[in-house]
Amino acid sequence: MNDTKPSSMPNTFSMFDPWSFASAVSEYGVDAWQRSLLFADLRRQRGDQYREHLQEQAPNVLNFECELVMSGPEFARPINYGMVRILPTADTTIDLAKRPFIVVDPRAGHGPGIGGFKPDSEIGAAMKAGHACYFVGFLPDPVPGQTVEDVMRGLAHFVRHVGELHDSCIGKPAVIGNCQAGWLVMMAASLWPELFGPLIVAGAPVSYWAGDNPMRYGGGLTGGSWLTALTSDLGAGRFDGAWLVENFEKLDPANTWWAKNYHLYANVDTEGPRYLEFEKYWGGYVFLNDVEMQYIVDNLFIGNRLSSAELITSDGLRIDLRNIRSPIVVFCSYGDNITPPPQALGWITDLYRNDEDVASHDQTIVYTTHESIGHLGIFVSGKVGRKEHVEFTSNIDLIDLLPAGVYQATVDDNPEAAQSAHGPGSHDGYFMALHRRTLDDVRNIVKPDLASDHRFRAAARVSETNLALYKSFVQPWVQGMVTPEIASMMQTLHPLRISYEWWSSTNTLAPAVADVATRIRNDRREVMSDNPLWQAQENVSAMIVRLLDSYRDQRDQMYAWLFEGMYGSPLIQALTGYSTESNAPARNHPGDSPEHLKFVERELASIRDRMAEGGLLEATVRAIFYILRTRGEADERHFRHALKFHGSRRPRDFDMTSFRALVRDQAVLLAHDMKTAMEAIPTLLQRAKADDIRERAQDLERLVRSSGTLHAEEEASLQRILSLFEQSAPANVAEKTESDTTAIATPKARSASPEMKAAQSAESAPTASAVPVATPGQTKKARPSVRKPSDSVKKAPAPTPVPAPVAAKTASSSMKKAPTSASKTPSSSKKTVSSRSKASSSIEQAAASAIKTPSLAKKAKIPATTVSSTTKKSAAQASKTAQTSQPAARKGTRKTSKTATVKKGSDK
Repeated sequence: MNDTKPSSMPNTFSMFDPWSFASAVSEYGVDAWQRSLLFADLRRQRGDQYREHLQEQAPNVLNFECELVMSGPEFARPINYGMVRILPTADTTIDLAKRPFIVVDPRAGHGPGIGGFKPDSEIGAAMKAGHACYFVGFLPDPVPGQTVEDVMRGLAHFVRHVGELHDSCIGKPAVIGNCQAGWLVMMAASLWPELFGPLIVAGAPVSYWAGDNPMRYGGGLTGGSWLTALTSDLGAGRFDGAWLVENFEKLDPANTWWAKNYHLYANVDTEGPRYLEFEKYWGGYVFLNDVEMQYIVDNLFIGNRLSSAELITSDGLRIDLRNIRSPIVVFCSYGDNITPPPQALGWITDLYRNDEDVASHDQTIVYTTHESIGHLGIFVSGKVGRKEHVEFTSNIDLIDLLPAGVYQATVDDNPEAAQSAHGPGSHDGYFMALHRRTLDDVRNIVKPDLASDHRFRAAARVSETNLALYKSFVQPWVQGMVTPEIASMMQTLHPLRISYEWWSSTNTLAPAVADVATRIRNDRREVMSDNPLWQAQENVSAMIVRLLDSYRDQRDQMYAWLFEGMYGSPLIQALTGYSTESNAPARNHPGDSPEHLKFVERELASIRDRMAEGGLLEATVRAIFYILRTRGEADERHFRHALKFHGSRRPRDFDMTSFRALVRDQAVLLAHDMKTAMEAIPTLLQRAKADDIRERAQDLERLVRSSGTLHAEEEASLQRILSLFEQSAPANVAEKTESDTTAIATPKARSASPEMKAAQSAESAPTASAVPVATPGQTKKARPSVRKPSDSVKKAPAPTPVPAPVAAKTASSSMKKAPTSASKTPSSSKKTVSSRSKASSSIEQAAASAIKTPSLAKKAKIPATTVSSTTKKSAAQASKTAQTSQPAARKGTRKTSKTATVKKGSDK
C-alpha cells in the first residue's frame, strides 16, 4: 500500500453526503477486488514453489554459494547430514589466520538454511568479519536406522575435519547451533571438548521443565510419549516433521489463523517476495526416524535428562555439559514463545549450585537476552544479524579469553561510531560489553520451582508407563496394519501439506487467476490509507487479533491448571513413587557424586604447586588481573586498544589455545589466593632479563591506563606491580641462555579422578587408534620443550584420561570412538615460536579479559595438604589414521593439541 499518494476523498467525509460516501465505497470496492486476486495469485505461487522445492535433491533456503566438503551418507555410520563450504562473495575477504565458523541448522520439522537465509545472518556476519564459514545441513529423509548418537558423532566428525583444514589458524573452530541444533552441538562438545572452540547456541531449549512456556505441558496432558510412538508407527517408522511445525503454529493462533495472511493481504503490492521467501522455508517439511524422535521426546522434551547429566551413550559415557571446555554463548529472547530465556538458561542452575561450582569446572558461560525478538527472528532478522551476530563474531577471540564464570553480554550503541572508518551505518555503530554476573542473577531469570519439578517428574514416570503399555499391547497391531503406501497417503493428507498443494497451477482455476492478476498489476488502483472503510477494516483486524490472543491466554492458563491439578495431586505423586511429605529433590544433582568431590579436592590441592610456575608472561598476565580485579565489566573497545599496542608484532603461528589456558589459569590462581599469587611474582621474574622486565612493565602500564581512568585502588595496585617489577629487574643478570626466550607455558595436566583410572590404563596401551574422551576438568597441555632432531619423528599420541561421573564398565566402554576423515590424513608439524615475541604480543589481550573472577572454592574447603605435581611430558603431534568401521561404533584418532616449542637464539 502506498500511503504517500494524495487522498481521493473529499476534505470532509460524511456518511450523510451521498457523493463522498459513494466515492469511498467505490474506491474501497475496486481495491478489495484487485487485492483479493493479487492475494490469490501469491498463494498460487506459494503452492508452485512448494511443489518445486519437493523435487530438489537437497532442498534448502541457503542464500550463499557453496561447495560440498563432506557427505554424511558416506560415513561408516551413515547419516543424512552434509557439510558445505560457503564461498566468499565479491565484497568479502577471508583471513585464513582467523578461526573458522561452523553453522549447524536445526532439524525440527523444517528444512535447512535458516542460518544463512539472508545476507545479514549468522553466516553473513561471520564472513564479513573475515572468517571462513561452513554450513551443516541435512536431507529431508533420514538414513534408515540413524540415531541421535550417530548424528552427534557425525557432527564431531565435521568439526574435526574443519580443524584439520584450518590447523594453522588462531583458535579452534567456533560452532553456532540454532534451536534444536544447539543442544546437539553442546552434547557433542561435552564428549569431544578438544575439537570445539567457542559455542554460540541461539534459541536452543536445553532445560525443558523451566519457565512457564505452555508448550512444556503438552507431553503430560497427552499422557506422555506413547503418542510419539504411535505417530511414528503410522508413518511406517518415520516421524513427519509437519506435526512439529503444527505444534509451533498452535502456540500463536492469532498469527496462524489471521495475522499472517491479513498482513499479506494488506501489503499485497510489496510483501510478495518476502512472503514467498519465508514460506519456502516454513513449508519444507522433513522427516525423522522413529528412534530419533522417541529419543528426543523421552530424554529431552519430557524426561529433561540433558540438563542434569543423566544421559549415557551406547558405550557407557555420560553426557555432562560441564565437560565443555570452550566458552558457551547463549542467545535468547523474552519474545520467543518456543524457547524463552528460562529454558535456554535453566541448564546452568540445574548443573551448578554456586559460582565456585562454575569455576571448579573451569567453564565460561556468556548469555545475552533480547527483549522482544521472536524465535525465528533470532536467526533471520536482519536487525539482529547486523547487531548481535556481528558483535559475537567480531569479538569471538575476546570471549575465548574470558576466565571461568558467568557473564552477561550487552550490545549498545557506540558513542565513537561517528569516527568509525566504515561510517556510522556500519557494525561499528554498536559495541559489546561483558558484565560479571553470579548464579543468583541467572536464577532470577530461570526462577527454579521445586514443586513444579516434582509435577514434571511425575509426568515423566506416567509417560514411561504409558509407553511401555503401548509397546506391549498396541504397537504390534499398528505396525502390522500400516504399510508404506498407507503411511505415504497419510503424509500427503496432512493438513499443512494440503494447504500448500490444493492451490497451485495444477488447479483448473489457477491459470485464469494468474492472467487476471497480471493485468491488474498493470492497472493497479490502490485505496488510500484515510479511506474510512479501509480504516474500519484495520480496526476489525486488530479486534480479531485481540480476540484470538485472549483465547490463547485462556487456553494456556487452562493447560497449566489441568497439568498442575493432575500431576500435583497426592495420588499421582504417590503412584509415581514420591511422597508429598518428602523434601527430596525431583532429580539428584550431578555434582553430589563422590568422584567429583574428590576431583575438586585434588584440583584445590594442586593450585599451590602452580603458584610459582612460569616466567615473565605469567607474571605479566597475573599482574593485569590483579590491577583490574575490581572491575565487573569490560567491552570490545578495551580489547581493540590492546591490539593497537602490538599490531603486527603477533607472530603468525601464535598459539591461541596455549595462551587461553595460561590466561584462565592465572585468573584462577589470583582469585583463589591473591596474597600468595602476588608474593610469587618475584619468583616468576627471577629468570628474566632486567631489560625485558622493565619493557614489560612499561607495556603493562600503557595498556592498563588505556582501558580508562583508574580509580584510587587500581592506581595503588598498579604502583605496587611496577614496584615489584622494578625490584626484580636489578637482581637479574643476562647470563643464562635460557633467559633469551621465555616459553608460553601452559598449566600442567590435572590428575584424573578415580572413576577413570581403568580407562586411563586401557588407553595407555598400544591401540590401532586413539579416541577423544570426555573432559569434565580442564585438560592441561604439557609444557613446551626444546625441539630435538627426534621430534620430527611422528609418534602416536597418548589419549588424555579425564575424570567422568560414571565409572567405566570396561576399558573399551570408557572410550569414545569419534569419526575421523578417511579421505584426508594431513601431517602437521610442531609450531616453533619466539616466546619473547609472544610475551610482547600477548599480554595486551589479557587486559580485555581481566574481569573480576570468583574464587575457585571457599577457603574453608581447601585441603591442608597438597598433591605433588605430575610429571611434565613433551607434547608430540598426532599422526592421523584412516577411519575404520565396526558394527556398533567407529574408531577415530584424537587430534592432539598444538603445543608451542622453544627455539633458542642460537638455532635461528
